[in-house]
Amino acid sequence: MNPYLGYEIALLAVLVYAGIVYALWAAGKIGPDRTFSLLGPALMIRTKRGRAALDRWGRFVRFWTAAGDLGIVLAALAMAAMVVVLFLGAIRSFSLSAAQAPSIQEAVGLPGINPVIPLGYGIVALVVGIVLHELLHGIIARSQKIGVKSLGVLWCVVPVGAFVEQNDVDMLAAPRRKRDRVAAAGVLANFALAIVFFVAFSGLVASSVQPNTTGVLITYVQSNSPAANLSIAPGDVITSINGTATTTVPLFESSLNLTHSGESVVVGVYDPSLGHVTNLTVVLSQNPTIKTRGFLGVGVLTTLAELKSTLVWPLGTSGGPLVGGSLWLYLPFMGVEPVAGPYAGDFHVSGPLAGANPTGFWIAANLLYWLAWMNLLLGFSNALPLVPLDGGLLFRDFATSLAARFKAGWSEARLEAFGGRAVVFSSLLVLFLLLCLFVVPRLV
Repeated sequence: MNPYLGYEIALLAVLVYAGIVYALWAAGKIGPDRTFSLLGPALMIRTKRGRAALDRWGRFVRFWTAAGDLGIVLAALAMAAMVVVLFLGAIRSFSLSAAQAPSIQEAVGLPGINPVIPLGYGIVALVVGIVLHELLHGIIARSQKIGVKSLGVLWCVVPVGAFVEQNDVDMLAAPRRKRDRVAAAGVLANFALAIVFFVAFSGLVASSVQPNTTGVLITYVQSNSPAANLSIAPGDVITSINGTATTTVPLFESSLNLTHSGESVVVGVYDPSLGHVTNLTVVLSQNPTIKTRGFLGVGVLTTLAELKSTLVWPLGTSGGPLVGGSLWLYLPFMGVEPVAGPYAGDFHVSGPLAGANPTGFWIAANLLYWLAWMNLLLGFSNALPLVPLDGGLLFRDFATSLAARFKAGWSEARLEAFGGRAVVFSSLLVLFLLLCLFVVPRLV
């Protein structure tokens, strides 16, 4: 089988897409006011159909006005949180080595580019998130009497989302509060979707998933370590060390603290491919960091019971809301995704879905997880005070409104100019903080 077949198919798809775009351009069918136009490399395919539906859905003015006001509050909180995270990340970058620095691909939240986001689940979640993000922009725009010029699909080799074009004249002429409701609608949509999909995922896991054993989950095995030499692999579960049950990570650590280099220990290991616990005799090696302790060569994340608890309700885990919430978000970075590959064999489906096909069950569960995860990512990233994101428009109006409160003598033109300069500054600041994460560790 050709190992480069996937790359060849991808290259062919890109070339076909580029050829179609060039043919449309050569025929004069691509332009700002035509059915087709370009947004960077992406093809925008416009239609006026659907505007009547936006009018129907947007007629509930009081409801959508209240929703838009809620969206402004959520976007402001998300904006502040993201800026704080970026500042903390920039400070931490001075203590990272070049090897610890994130890659450029990790800065791009696109499936297929970002190594953490799986291609299939990621594309579905991204398309759903963007389509409903844009749809709510259009609905709240019509509820605020702001016109919508067109709706459409954003295509870049494959469909990557949708868009709703507001009337620029109406947006500029509208009071700041109204246009901010429209700008915050997308952030509101993504956060609402994240909650909906999280609740569906949580309910599915709570009612249908049970651990096959008790113990700490292995997520990493160092090559040429005692564990690797015995074919212990990620997805396996350590249930005991020298007869002491490792039902928590602290118990696992304390059991290893009692060992030393060269000691022969008995480790209980649950292998999901075998479906039972095997007691393995392991000769520990020299620990590279803790000289008084034996070295097994595994990394553990949590226990199976704690993993299920995190997936069901991360804010109620034993480590507290911050630890649980961080773990829920960080699972893909540990390759758990949240439950895929060998990790799926650590659990079994029970309850009303006990007879369901396990493969289909985990596909559905992981899809719900990624729909929640990606919408949370879209909500926070779009709240950044960065042009051309929704947060950029909101920050400009926030700065303008703040200036209007303290500079009563300024004209509207001067206030708008101040807001424009403020968002340019915030955009440059965000870009600087992002660059720090990737550049500073490679310089210090």
